[in-house]
Formats: sequence, structure tokens, C-alpha cells
Amino acid sequence: MYESDLLADRFEQSRGHLRAVAYRMLGSLSEAEDAVQEAWLRLSRSDTSAVENLGGWLTTVVGRVCLDMLRSRTSRGEEPLDAVRVPDPVIASGEGVPDPEQEVLLADSVGLALLVVLDTLGPAERLAFVLHDMFGVPFDEIAPVVGRTPAAARQLASRARRRVRGAAPVPDTDLGRQREVVDAFLAAARGGDFEGLLAVLDPDVVLRADAGAIFAGAAATKLVRGAAEVAGQALLFQRFSHAARPVLVNGAWGLVAVHDDGQPLSVMGLTITDGRIVEMDILADTERLRRLGPLDLGA
Repeated sequence: MYESDLLADRFEQSRGHLRAVAYRMLGSLSEAEDAVQEAWLRLSRSDTSAVENLGGWLTTVVGRVCLDMLRSRTSRGEEPLDAVRVPDPVIASGEGVPDPEQEVLLADSVGLALLVVLDTLGPAERLAFVLHDMFGVPFDEIAPVVGRTPAAARQLASRARRRVRGAAPVPDTDLGRQREVVDAFLAAARGGDFEGLLAVLDPDVVLRADAGAIFAGAAATKLVRGAAEVAGQALLFQRFSHAARPVLVNGAWGLVAVHDDGQPLSVMGLTITDGRIVEMDILADTERLRRLGPLDLGA
């Protein structure tokens, strides 16, 4: 094989890992793909003959690309500060084995609720936290990416860690128990059972809806707090509930409503703690859902 072919092969071996890094940095599957492609372009233009750990080098390159993308988002300021943004979901049927690339994204899965919290971090904080806490990159390798000393990079990650621990709920790890709660929620929504909905909702549950065309006549985004208020919104879901089915959303049980052709109509990520739903993150943005393509969810 030619040297360029060997380099391309080594890059492909790292692609899944790099996409996982970029997804956690950006919360967008399409932007993550763009970041990985940019990393390949930079690799193809670079002399890596002295690089001993190509995988680590590529990880920091992707981190640098993502940092630039996050800073660009911030500088554009296109969205209102109080806008509700639900990250792109990673969906699996829960049956069989996911494809290898999806499997990498789901490994040590990052729930939508955590990604929402990561969106509140500054770009440098997010990079330091994601690279160090999620992927074990040393601070002396993170420091030049953020333009800080290793000690300052450590402080960025520490500050981010405190914010994440204070804001991101810790989900139940028992997928069987999660599924029972999701089934109970879906049954109550289909039956218009308000009391049944209250039974599976935490009193302080938070609902985020991004581009909520699912809620007829409602605003494009919304943030709702409290069990009674969220149960009322869930009842609006009743007329779509016949098209909904349980799926794994970022490694936890949630719901997806699909058209007859398999195209997703909405995706609901659920965070379940102590047997109750504490967060609901709904993506119903038609354009973003279209990018997911038709879902193969089995029979």
C-alpha cells in the first residue's frame, strides 16, 4: 500500500472514536461529521512522521476544530439566550446489535439531559471537560488547544465538572426498570390518563421541546416545569401516541413517533431517576429529523 493509503486506513480506524468526541463537543451529528472530515483534511496536509500517537493527535485536532465551531456559534449569536435547544439524538431499536459506528456513539452513553447541560458551558470549559473527563486526554495535551497552561486547563475542567454535577440528573441504570416507566407513560398518554401520567412524573420534572410542531399551535420551542404542567403537555401528545414506540435514545429508553415510511416525526429522550421521569427532551424540528433519515426499528 502507498503511504497515503496507510494513513487513510489508520484514520478510518479512528473515525468512530473521533465522531464520538465531536458529538459530545457539539451535540450535533451533522456538525460532528463535518468536524471529523475537517480533521481528515488537516491530517492529509500535515507531516505526521514524528507523531508517535496518531490517535491522540487526531483527538486533539478534532477538539480544536470543535472549539472553533463552538466559538463561531457564540460569536454569531443567532439564537436568543433563552432558546431551548435539544441536541441531536442517537437512536437504536434496543433489539439486536447496532452498527459499529453507532455502537461507538452509544458506548459510555451521554444522555440528552447531560448534553443540554454541556451546551451551557463555555467553549473552552466544554472542551477541557469532554476531552479529559470523557476521553482521558491529559491536561498537558489540552492546554495548547485552549491556549492555557495545563493548570489553567485543569481549572476549566474542574469548573465544568461542578456545573455538570449540579445540573445533570443521574439516570437509573436498570434498563428494564426504565422500560417499565416508559411503557406506563405511553399507556397513560394514549389513554388520556392524567393521574397515570402524574404517577410516572417526578414532581419537579422538566420538559424541553425544540421546534415543537408536535404541539399544534404552540411556539417553536418551550420549557415546562412541574408534573401537572408537563402532564398537561403530554396529553397533547395523545393524538400522535399511536405512532410512538419505545426506542433507546442515547442509551436510555425513550420514545420515537414515526411516519409510515419510517421518517421520524418526533423523538423524546427521557431521563428516569428513582423510577420517575425527571427530564423530557423532545426534538420535533422537521429539518433536523429529516437528516436522521428513515429509522429501521425492526418489526
